Amino acid sequence: MKKIINCFILIFLFMNSINAQNLKTVVYQDGQQKLNGMITDHVVKNLPGVLILPAWKGIDNEAKQAATDLAKEGYVAFIADIYGEGNIPTDNASAAKIAGKYKSDFGAYQKRIDLALKEMIKAGVNPNKIAIIGYCFGGTGALEAARAQLHVQGVVSIHGGLAKDISRKNIPFKTKILIEHPANDESVKQEDIVNLTKEMDEGKTDWQFITYANSKHTFTNPESADYNKTMADRAWQHTLLFLKEVLK
Repeated sequence: MKKIINCFILIFLFMNSINAQNLKTVVYQDGQQKLNGMITDHVVKNLPGVLILPAWKGIDNEAKQAATDLAKEGYVAFIADIYGEGNIPTDNASAAKIAGKYKSDFGAYQKRIDLALKEMIKAGVNPNKIAIIGYCFGGTGALEAARAQLHVQGVVSIHGGLAKDISRKNIPFKTKILIEHPANDESVKQEDIVNLTKEMDEGKTDWQFITYANSKHTFTNPESADYNKTMADRAWQHTLLFLKEVLK
């Protein structure tokens, strides 16, 4: 019972912290598809920016909290809308279906990420000081941004999918990469890690792979049963250290 009460307290604090920082909706387009991103409300011209790619259910509390925390660190944070208005999944089944679509059509995923980057720059972010962080499905997107050779200084994949279709050729990454991987993530196979390591090494990439013990897939999300506060806190500090290196 005590554990359950503590869990509710954490979620309450999590939600209050999100509400403490205002996030503004940014409407943009991909052809006829309306996209609704979110940006922190302290935009100052030429500040470094961090693009956040949310998990498979779209813009969620974890993404909003990350934006809030990044604003406190002096970054402009922009949360990308990958799916678009009218396409936000309401359950795991619909999330798996639409996320699977973008994992297969990686070009469409890369395009939506690039559009979000352009919106950040339009808002006044320094175009030469941008990084991407992504959670789960968004962690997969962070790697796809690197594969697309988008102009960013670094990407962070947080419990992201690491697999890539073997029919795709390896193209050199031109950005620094940090991968934060939960040790007990059943969605990632050992061969995925081996193949990604080979892909990064072939391109002589500046990369780092950190594994977090006793952690399942969504270990950074306070609203998940997988949440591991100790490891989540460490992962966040590793993220901030990486961002400080590549953006400041």
